[in-house]
Amino acid sequence: MGFFTDTSVCIGCKACEVACKEWNAVPEDGLEFTGMSYDNTQGLGADTWRHVAFIEQDKPVGDADSGVRWLMASDVCKHCTHAACLDVCPTGSLFRTEFGTVVVQEDICNGCGYCVPACPYGVIDQRKEDGRVWKCTLCYDRIGDGLEPACAKACPTDSIQFGPLDELRERAAARVDQLHDIGVEDARLYGHDPEDGVGGDGAFFLLLDEPEVYGLPPDPVVTTRDLPAMWKHAGVAAAALAGGIAALFTVHGRLGGRR
Repeated sequence: MGFFTDTSVCIGCKACEVACKEWNAVPEDGLEFTGMSYDNTQGLGADTWRHVAFIEQDKPVGDADSGVRWLMASDVCKHCTHAACLDVCPTGSLFRTEFGTVVVQEDICNGCGYCVPACPYGVIDQRKEDGRVWKCTLCYDRIGDGLEPACAKACPTDSIQFGPLDELRERAAARVDQLHDIGVEDARLYGHDPEDGVGGDGAFFLLLDEPEVYGLPPDPVVTTRDLPAMWKHAGVAAAALAGGIAALFTVHGRLGGRR
């Protein structure tokens, strides 16, 4: 199960942010006016599990010669198929659910913070008050009871869609074709490909510009991809070292015996 977020119909109402906070009892995050945008939450964090970005572009819309285009997109944890945060968690606080999503058990988290730099999207974050990490759970409690996640339920335009990933991918591909047919040539999918660097995202997006414009990495790769090779090399080095020490003791033993 997962999310498909169609940014082409996002109106920036932030209903998803509010619904997420209310259902999950997420603390307020300051609501500071940055002076750079109408966006007052700035990005995902321990106290912002859904974030609606406002991107203002000096770009003609339609047949106009000039104008301003607004891109709005509701970002969230990607629930990666190959999740680096799971690989580095030493306590088992992070786990894969029966729905394929990634959830944090805050009562087991020891605040080590290893998962924070491991996330290729910069999603997971520590709360300053207690050091534990927090992020979107894809409303694990709601979907376990057959309900939609709070953000998808609250979205008035169906920009956020929830369901089986295979069905969402088909729907997303059809939507991209529809947009291309009406002249929106920049429409493209992001995070939908199971062959990408993270094995595909459980939350993927339809974008109207390059991923970097939305603050997303263009080609995300699981940060722990080299761990198996590193452990293999470390094991070989340790075995060679152990063999060398054993040989040294054997030689010294023989020399001692001759004395």
